[in-house]
Amino acid sequence: MTSTVDIVTIENYKEKLPRWDSNSKNHLYALVDMGSNGIRFSVSDLSPSRARLLKCLYRERAAISLFDALNGPSASAHGDYPLVFPDETIKQVSQTLARFRSIAVDSYDVPPSQLIVFATEAMRRAENAASMLEAIRAEAPDLSVHILAPQVEILFGAVGARSSFVDVKGLILDLGGGSVQMTWMDTSGASGAQGHQDQPIPEVEAAVAGQSLPFGAARLIKILDAAHVDVQTSEKAKLQVGMAKAFQMLCAKFPSLGQLAVEVKSKEGKDKKANESSGIDIFLCGGGFRGYGSMLMHNNPIQPYPIPSIGSYTASGELFNKTKEMLKVNKSFDGKIFGMSKRRRAQFPAIVTVVEALIAAVPPIRSATFCSGGNREGALMMMLPREIRDSNPLSLPDDIESSIPSGPAQGDTTLQELLVTLHSAFPSDFDSRSVASVFSLQLGSLYASHIWGRMGENDAANASSALHDAVNHPDSPGLTHLARAVLAVTLCARWGANLGPIDQQLYRNLRELVDAADPDAAFWADYTGAVTTALTTVIPAWPRSSDIIKDRISFWSTAEQGKKYKLHLEIVISQEAARGLDLDDLKELFKKVGKHRNEKKVTVTVNILP
Repeated sequence: MTSTVDIVTIENYKEKLPRWDSNSKNHLYALVDMGSNGIRFSVSDLSPSRARLLKCLYRERAAISLFDALNGPSASAHGDYPLVFPDETIKQVSQTLARFRSIAVDSYDVPPSQLIVFATEAMRRAENAASMLEAIRAEAPDLSVHILAPQVEILFGAVGARSSFVDVKGLILDLGGGSVQMTWMDTSGASGAQGHQDQPIPEVEAAVAGQSLPFGAARLIKILDAAHVDVQTSEKAKLQVGMAKAFQMLCAKFPSLGQLAVEVKSKEGKDKKANESSGIDIFLCGGGFRGYGSMLMHNNPIQPYPIPSIGSYTASGELFNKTKEMLKVNKSFDGKIFGMSKRRRAQFPAIVTVVEALIAAVPPIRSATFCSGGNREGALMMMLPREIRDSNPLSLPDDIESSIPSGPAQGDTTLQELLVTLHSAFPSDFDSRSVASVFSLQLGSLYASHIWGRMGENDAANASSALHDAVNHPDSPGLTHLARAVLAVTLCARWGANLGPIDQQLYRNLRELVDAADPDAAFWADYTGAVTTALTTVIPAWPRSSDIIKDRISFWSTAEQGKKYKLHLEIVISQEAARGLDLDDLKELFKKVGKHRNEKKVTVTVNILP
C-alpha cells in the first residue's frame, strides 16, 4: 500500500471523522464501510435530542467482495501472489460509491463534509489500493476514502457493538471477511459518570489493547477448501494460538477480566448450576459471527423464534458451544435459514473454526450476544461527545406512538411519580432487581410512554399491537431480545391479553422466551400489566401533574410464601376518582394473573378514601 493512502489511526481519528455540533443546522451523516465481504452504506440522523439512537434513515449493501477480488480464483492458499484489485472491480466499486454519494447528497441533503468512506483489511493489503482511490476520486471528486488502521477497526467495531446496549461488560469480537478482532470493554461505570474529561476513554483503551488476527471467514474458507491438509492444520493451529494469546494479553491488561477468568476457571466442572450463573459474557459482531447467531436462532428450543432479528439475540453458553450440531444442520438443511445468505452458508465451516478457537481460548462462556452494530455505528458513536455516548438510549423517545404529550406535561416529576406508584404495588420486601421486569431492565420510561397510547382503539387491537411493536423495531438501541419480550408481554397484559388466533402463537413464544430467562418474570409482567390497567382506569389520560397520581390512587401489597406464593394487593382510590366506577371491575382485572402456571395466587381489595 502506497504512502499516498490516508490512514486513520488511534492518534488522528478525531480529526478524520466529521465534526458533530449540536448547534449545526444539519445533523445528517452518511457513512460507507468498504468491508472485505461487502460494501455497506447508510444515512443517519444525529439530531441532538435523539443522537444516541443513531437513527438510520437509509441503508444499502452492495454485494461486492473485495476479499474475493483481491484473492481471485487462481490465487494460492499460501498467499504468495500479487494482491491487486482487477480493473473491473475498481470500476464497479468506484461507480457504486459515486451512486452512494449521489443518494446521500442529492436525495437526503447530507452535506458533503458529513459523508465519510472508510475501508478495512482488503484495502490495507492491496498493492494497488492507490489505483482504487484514484478511480473513486474520478467518479466522485469530493469523496474522501480513509483506510482504518487495525486498532481503529477494533475501536469502531467494539463501539458499534456497544451502541446497541445501555452498557457492555464482556469480550467483544468482530469477525469479518479478512480478519477477526478481540477486545474487552466495561462501560458499566461510565453511564452517568462525572468528570469525563479526567477519566480514560474505555472505548479507546479497549481498542489499544485489542488484538487483530488475519483469520476472517472469507480468508479461512479459502484455506479450508483449497489448501493442502498440512497447511490447514498449520493455519488452524496459528488461529488457536493467536486466539489464546489475545485473551491472555487482555487478561493482563484488564485486571477485572483476569480475576473473572481465574474465578470462572476454578468453578468449572464443580457445580452445574454455578457454571450456568458464572462465566464470561461475550458480544459478537461482524457478518461472520452474525451468521453463526442466525444458525443458533434457527436451532433455538423456542420455535418459531419470535423476534426476527439477530441484533441483541442472546444464546446461552451451552447452546453457543454446540458447534458440531450447527455444522450438521448447515450441511443437511436444504431450506432457507433466516439471516443466512448462500455465501454465509458456504463460509460456515470457517466461521465454526473461529468459534471453536474462541471456545478453546476462553474459560466457560456464560452467554453470547450478537450485535447489529458495526463499524458504521461505531464511527457515528465516536463523533458524539462522551456524555451522549454514555447516556441511556432507553430514556429517549422511540418511534412507536407515545402517550406522553409534548411540552411541560412531560416533566420528569410526573414520570417518576408514575413509576414509583406502579412499583409500590410490589411487596415492600420484594427485590425487583431479582426478576426480569420493565423496572429491572431499565424499561420504566419506555413502558410508561405507551400505557395511555391508543386509548381510542379496542383492547384486543392494542394487545396485538403491543406484541408486534416488540418485534417490528428490531434495531432499537438498548432493547435486548429479553427486554423486548418482557415489554411485549407486560404491555399485552396491560390491555388484557385477549388475542386472536393469529397472535396467540407469537404470544406463547414470547412468554417462552421470558420463562427461559427467568421463570418468575412472566407472572410479574402479567401483574404489572394488571396494576397498570387499574391505574389507567382511575386516571384515563396522561396526568397533568404528579399530584393527580398521588391524590387519586395508591397501591400497597403483602406476600407470603407457602406451598403457593400468595400476594394480596390493596388499591386505594379517592372518592372523586371512584365516582361512577364499579369497584368489582378493578378486582376482575387480576383474575388471570398467576393462572399461567397456577403457581401464584393474587387477591385484591379496593378501598375508597373517606
